[in-house]
Amino acid sequence: MNDKVDQNRVIIFDTTLRDGEQSPGASMNVEEKIRVARQLARLGVDVIEAGFAFSSPGDFEAVRRIAHEVEGPTICSLARAKEEDIGAAWEALKGAPKVRIHTFISTSDIHLKHQFHLTRQEALKRAVDMVSLAKSFVEDVEFSPMDASRTEPSYLYEVIEAVIEAGATTVNIPDTVGYALPDEFGSLIKGIKENVPNIERAVISVHCHNDLGLAVANSLSAVRNGARQVECTINGIGERAGNASLEEIVMILKTRKDLVGLETGVVTEELYPASRLVSGITGMMVQPNKAIVGDNAFAHESGIHQDGLLKEKLTYEIIRPETIGLSRTRLVLGKHSGRHAFRERLRELGYELTQDELNKAFERFKRLADAKKEVFDEDIEAIVQDEVLRIELKERFRLKDLHVECGTHTRPQATVEMEVEGRTVREEATGDGPVDAVYKAIATITKTKSELLRYSVNAITGGTDAQGEVSVRLKEGEHIVIGQGADMDIIVASAKAYINALNRLEYKKKERKERTI
Repeated sequence: MNDKVDQNRVIIFDTTLRDGEQSPGASMNVEEKIRVARQLARLGVDVIEAGFAFSSPGDFEAVRRIAHEVEGPTICSLARAKEEDIGAAWEALKGAPKVRIHTFISTSDIHLKHQFHLTRQEALKRAVDMVSLAKSFVEDVEFSPMDASRTEPSYLYEVIEAVIEAGATTVNIPDTVGYALPDEFGSLIKGIKENVPNIERAVISVHCHNDLGLAVANSLSAVRNGARQVECTINGIGERAGNASLEEIVMILKTRKDLVGLETGVVTEELYPASRLVSGITGMMVQPNKAIVGDNAFAHESGIHQDGLLKEKLTYEIIRPETIGLSRTRLVLGKHSGRHAFRERLRELGYELTQDELNKAFERFKRLADAKKEVFDEDIEAIVQDEVLRIELKERFRLKDLHVECGTHTRPQATVEMEVEGRTVREEATGDGPVDAVYKAIATITKTKSELLRYSVNAITGGTDAQGEVSVRLKEGEHIVIGQGADMDIIVASAKAYINALNRLEYKKKERKERTI
C-alpha cells in the first residue's frame, strides 16, 4: 500500500453531501451544504465528497466553495468517466489546497450490457483514459469500478491494476446494490490484495450500500481484510436503503480496538451534533433505536438494566454518552439567559451563526423562553432549523397568519394569510381535520400540483408545553422534497412544514431550469 498511509488507521471518506443527498427529498442548497461541510471538518473526517460538480450549477458551486472555504479535510468531487465531468470537477476544485477527483465506471457484465452498452475492453480503456486525464489535473485520484461486488474477479483485478498504473492513488470497491454478504465481501478485498500486482501503490477503499442491512458489516469485513478507507454517511443516509453509517463505523473501531486494532482521526464528541445537523437540514429523522445516535441508544427502561447501571455503568453501557457528544444535562437556558450564553450553547451544539442569523435565532429563543418553563437543547436546534437554515431558500411563500376553528360538532375551517412574492393572499378552506383544512387553503394560495406523500409529528421534548416538530414529504413530477416546521402550536408547525416543502420544490424547479438553459 501507499507508503504515506498509516496501516493502523482507517481513512474516513464522508459522502453525506453527495450520495447522502441522493436520498429522495434530502437535497440541500449550497449554504446548507457548507454548514454540513464545516461540521464534518470539526468532526475530523479525512475526505469530504462535496458533490458531483457536473450534475448542476448548485453542485458545482457547492464543491467550489467547500474546497476553498472549508479547512482540514481533502475535498473531493465525483465525476463519471467522461471528459466533461472530469473537466467540471477540476474547474470547481482548482486553486484549493487539498483536492481529489473521484471518477467511476461500471465493470459488472449486467451493467455494461444493459446500461452502458460497452464491452469489457471498452470500459477498461475508458477507465484508464479518464484516470489519466484526472491525474493531469490533480495528484489525488480515486477510481471506482461500479458494481464491483457483482463483477467477475479476474476482470476486476485487471481493471484495478490498469487504473493504478494510470495514476489512481485510491481504488474504491463499491457494493453498489448492497448485494454482498460480509464473508463474501471480505474475501473480495483479500482477493484484490493477493491478485493485483501493484495494489501496494494505492489505498483500497470500500463503499457499501445497505439494501440488505449489511453496509456496516460489509465495510468492517473489508477493513479486516486490508481496506484502509471507508466511504460512509452521517446517519447512514443515501440512495435506497442508504450507505454505511459513519457513526457506527467509527464507534465500532473505537470500542473494539482490542479486536480490530485500527483507529480513525474522528473527534467522536462531534458525532451527535453532526447527526442532529444533518437530520435537521434534510428532514430525515433518526429512528429512535438507531445505533449510536438514536434517542433510545442510551435509554434504559428495564429494571434489571437500571439496577446494573446504578451500580456500574459498564454493565449495560459499552459507550459513554459523552464520547459521542451527547450531554446528560438537558436543561440549558431560560428566559433570563443572555445573548453570549446563547451563542456559546449554539457553538457547543455545532452551529456557527452570523450576527444576523444569531439575532434572528435569539429573538425566537426569547419568545419561546417566555412561553415555556424549560428550554432544552432540542428546542434550540429546532429554532436554528426553523429560523436560520431556511433563510437561504429565498422563500417564495411565507406564512403571515392563520386561524382555525374546529370542535367535536364543528367542521374544521381554516383561514390562512400568506405572502407570495411580496403580495399578501388570504384563503379559507374546510377539511376533514384542522391540518387538512390549513393544507387545502395553502394549496389554493400557492396553486401547487404536488402530492403529499407523508406527514409526521414529533414532540421535540417532553411535557404539554413541548414544541411540536412536523415533517412532510411532497412529490411533484420527478421532484421529491422534505419540509419541516416547529412551533408550540402543532397546527402552525404543520403549516410551516408544508410551506417549507413548497419553497424547496420551487428551489428544485428553478435549479433544474438553470441546468437546462
